[in-house]
Amino acid sequence: MKSAICAADLSKSFRSQRVLNSLDLEIPETSVFGLVGPNGAGKTTVIKILMNILKPTSGRCEVLGVNSTNLGPSDLARIGYVSENQDIPGWMTIEYLMKYLKPFYPTWDDSLASDLLRKFELPLRRKVRHLSRGMWMKTALAASLAYRPRLLVMDEPFSGLDPVVRQDLIEGLLENADGTTILVSSHDLSDIESFASHIGYLDRGRLQFSEEMGSLTERFREVEVTIEPPASVPTNSHWPAHWLRRETSPALIRFVETQFEAERTDNEIRQLFGGVRNISVNAMPLRAIFITLARSASKTT
Repeated sequence: MKSAICAADLSKSFRSQRVLNSLDLEIPETSVFGLVGPNGAGKTTVIKILMNILKPTSGRCEVLGVNSTNLGPSDLARIGYVSENQDIPGWMTIEYLMKYLKPFYPTWDDSLASDLLRKFELPLRRKVRHLSRGMWMKTALAASLAYRPRLLVMDEPFSGLDPVVRQDLIEGLLENADGTTILVSSHDLSDIESFASHIGYLDRGRLQFSEEMGSLTERFREVEVTIEPPASVPTNSHWPAHWLRRETSPALIRFVETQFEAERTDNEIRQLFGGVRNISVNAMPLRAIFITLARSASKTT
């Protein structure tokens, strides 16, 4: 499968502070890629490099087959960009904004633009400065989808929105972006989980993993082991490195298995602990996975 975005050994420093550290990233065409991570992880920096707003300190990044540092008007006409900090002239009405943008995009679809404005119930004659945050984000998304971009980049699009508006944005996105590659950076993990096909976890400038959502949720499990006391509990140095958030008591052991395979995990548990009475394994939502990784990372700093 071809990649819409491909980054190799990408690094970015601001003076002596390194924000991105040797990042390698591939985002398949037509995928919905969720880029998650704690505040300060470098997500917005990645997006700004992709959009040629920032230059990388080292490494290389290609967007739709073009080096990101060489993106020009014809390339940007194929890319949509929606950011929580996006600057749209406040004096423009929604209707004027759409007319203003149309000449810049050869693929602009008047019918689609009208459908989006109607679906999002946007007041055409209202000035941008008078829009609520929800209406503002709907306007930005409608303006980006109207020219059917090959790539849509969204930086924290759901921040501060109520659940109904978030759902409207997601539905509008999925219904009108067929064939478009979507990159979404967000802290709203429940929303990302509901529609992303791929996920990448960025922490302290390093990409910790990048994989299909199904693969990620399959390999993370919360495990609870009931043992016959007194049972032997190994020292920390003997625990598998892929078991995180380990908790022990005389009769109960809990941990998060990050490389779950039913038979192998079961065998490891029984080899490590004596007198195993019961093993309980539960799937984890994306938010629980995120918290596990963030807390484990903080303990290693």
